[in-house]
Formats: sequence, C-alpha cells, structure tokens
Amino acid sequence: MTFEELVAEGAAVPVEGWDFSTLRELTDFMMGPQPVSDARSTERAVAGLEAAGLTVVDLRSESLRVEFFDVGAVVHFLRKVLWTVPGFTVSAYRDRLWAMHEHIEREGSFVASSERYLVEARKEGQLGV
Repeated sequence: MTFEELVAEGAAVPVEGWDFSTLRELTDFMMGPQPVSDARSTERAVAGLEAAGLTVVDLRSESLRVEFFDVGAVVHFLRKVLWTVPGFTVSAYRDRLWAMHEHIEREGSFVASSERYLVEARKEGQLGV
C-alpha cells in the first residue's frame, strides 16, 4: 500500500474503547523529546496508596514490546489512545507520519514499549477477595 492509502485506512477505522498505556518512544518520535516524569512510577503509586491508609499487597510491572508494521496502524493507535500525542490529527502530524512511514519502510517496523502496572492494595483488616 502507498503512504496515502495507509493513512486513509488508519483514519477510517472506528475508534472504540480505551487502553491506559503509554508508548514513550512513539510520543517522542511524533512530538520530539518530552520531559521525563515519575507521574506513572510504581513508587509514586505506592506512596499515594500508603498515604491514603492502604497497604500494598501486590505490585507488578511489565514492559511489553509494541511493534507497528505500517503507518496506518500508527494513525489508528494515535486516534484511539488520545494521550499518546495530545491533539493528534493526520493533517497536523503529516510530516512526522511521513518520517514514520520512511522509518518503517527502511527498518521493517517501529518498535516501542508499553509499561503496565498492577497494584493491589487493601485497607487494614480488609479480607482478600
């Protein structure tokens, strides 16, 4: 498929559901390097839960590989996961999408990682489920 066909295909797919992930590499590619923040760190989550009087009983984190094989998939993802590139539109990011297309053509894919966390916390004396 051509670049234009891939972009059109990605833009035509209905957007439903939510995915609370973030792909820093994709954000940085599209918007340029972004400030590093600990807002989504497990340490900050644990501190917030403990400050609220909860006890953390399980904490897991995983870094998952996310691979895009065409720019249409990137467009679809960015339209669905709005916080990855705030204000994303095809017209506003056309140049970066073209650069992404060239990267994928050259490298075979664009690879990013998605950080996922599972935190289980309970109030003192609360029975497990």
